[in-house]
Amino acid sequence: MSFNHSVSDLVAIIKNGYSAGRQSVLSPVSKLRENILFILKDEGYILNYAKIKKGSHDFFSISLKYYNQQPVLTDISVVSKPGRKIYCNSKKIPLVKNGLGMLLLSTSQGVIADHIARTKNLGGEILLKIF
Repeated sequence: MSFNHSVSDLVAIIKNGYSAGRQSVLSPVSKLRENILFILKDEGYILNYAKIKKGSHDFFSISLKYYNQQPVLTDISVVSKPGRKIYCNSKKIPLVKNGLGMLLLSTSQGVIADHIARTKNLGGEILLKIF
């Protein structure tokens, strides 16, 4: 399996799972995806994720979270794309929906949420916008 952009692929898998009303979806394993899924779980956007083996490939089984039969994750989009990377410093990290949403940034200390990047005074590449 080869993908052009693993972050975009993960976002598409999660969006399609929610639109189909699935309880869980599968995504190929990578370290970047694992870091993103850890933050999504930590912030309460997904229930859980686990690494499973299916055939000769490893996958993440992602348990999607619903509240009153509505997806908890209403809007997730990729900001930096392979052809256009978006960077910001710690002073200019934008707010998502006046602070109700969040950004995921790839920094020198790994993938972190925007509120943590502000407290640690870190900038980096903006990966995802989540609401």
